[in-house]
Amino acid sequence: MTATTTSSQHRALAQSLADINQQHLLTFYDDLSERQRAALLDRIAALDLDETPALIKKYVVTDSGSPAFVPSRTLDPAPYYPADCESAQRPWDRASFLLAGEELIAQGKIALFTVAGGQGTRLGYDGPKGCYPATPALGKPLFRLLAEWVIAASERYNAIIPWYIMTSPANHEQTVRFFEDQNWFNLDRAHVMHFQQGVMPSFQMETGAILLDQKDAPATNPDGHGGSLRALHRSGALEDMRRRGVEHLSYTQIDNPLIKAIDPVFIGLHAAAPDSSAEMSSKMVEKTLPEERVGVFCLADGKTSVVEYSDLPDKLASQRRDDGALRFNAGSPAIHMISVDFIRRLNEGDADFALPFHRAQKKVPFINLETGKRIEPDSPNAVKLEMFVFDALPFAHRSIVLETPREEEFAPIKNKNGADSPATSQALQSARAAHWLEIAGVAIPRTPAGDPDCTLEVSPLVAMSATQLKEQLTQNPSKIPTNIAPGDTVVIEP
Repeated sequence: MTATTTSSQHRALAQSLADINQQHLLTFYDDLSERQRAALLDRIAALDLDETPALIKKYVVTDSGSPAFVPSRTLDPAPYYPADCESAQRPWDRASFLLAGEELIAQGKIALFTVAGGQGTRLGYDGPKGCYPATPALGKPLFRLLAEWVIAASERYNAIIPWYIMTSPANHEQTVRFFEDQNWFNLDRAHVMHFQQGVMPSFQMETGAILLDQKDAPATNPDGHGGSLRALHRSGALEDMRRRGVEHLSYTQIDNPLIKAIDPVFIGLHAAAPDSSAEMSSKMVEKTLPEERVGVFCLADGKTSVVEYSDLPDKLASQRRDDGALRFNAGSPAIHMISVDFIRRLNEGDADFALPFHRAQKKVPFINLETGKRIEPDSPNAVKLEMFVFDALPFAHRSIVLETPREEEFAPIKNKNGADSPATSQALQSARAAHWLEIAGVAIPRTPAGDPDCTLEVSPLVAMSATQLKEQLTQNPSKIPTNIAPGDTVVIEP
């Protein structure tokens, strides 16, 4: 960028900032080098300045201090398809929806979409979370697990399954470099697209002023997993899907190594169930404790919605049915099917992108405008805004929910120790492999507590379900070990 171009951009942005009372972002402009000036102007230009005043009024400087969750007039448990398709509660034809899903995959109408903007900081890992070694025996990174799902499903259904990966400004370059270093996990790189999620300004809590993180950079934060739907549109990914004929996305987050990334039964239900509009569908896992920190699927004024655990009134969260199970028991593991047309409608409709923002008060370091020194606050001083993907559910005409057993598909890695840690996730991964092997007829040594007394790992390249593993044992018995002793580590790879 030339000095003349920088000067012209500076004048335009100075006026735009003055119009919304954010001109302080240029306080140190004259002290910066030409390179720093250009960087600052580009960073400011990347913000959506037009929407800033309305956001400040609604979410930052509000009469109540923070917009609170307002319960709907009616809030009931959301209905769902039970994991047991022969359940008396709601029987359904799994075989027909499996076939419908397999046909869509084979026709090239399904893509995988992974939200992977996080860093491994909370795990004590220096790098993108998707690079974290997650499996119990080989320590495969999370990205490799998903890549193996794509390869396995592509080969099984003789189809191209594009993979769209949303990174963040903090980890984009590292993520792409990791894929290059890993030879793209043997994927065709022409069918893998990385793009960055958007960011939101971090606002000073009392005034709504956008904070400066550095003299040449406003303070920003990722706009949340809900921002992924906006980023798909802005990045050109939706247009790429249109060219390819992709109609539906399997939405995953990067931190769950048990996820069935391409699930034909779920795909078929989403696309063909009579009570689905095929716009956005979800999986649920059964909550066992009222205080579990997961959102809950509810019917809010007749529309399927997710209510945050912190927003669901205690009286409702603790209600139980006659059989003792929680009445509001449908916890959200953040697994969805979303149609491409639905995402396009959210972005290009009359009301433009319509997801609400959620407000969080955080400690955000900032540059003192008088001294130029960086301040590390010891208490919350800022408001961060982000969108949640499940807030798109009420915009769907008819949305369905499918139960998936927790032990089959939910083993997130979020914390270094304790619940949802690598240790608990790896134990659950090994337990699912043991369950699949037992269904296939393999004896598994177990502890007195009933846990597998061995470490097991099954690659999706061998089997994506217990049924497929049983098929492999029949067709290729030499590939599946049948004599597993206590303490063994068994890896089942192609």
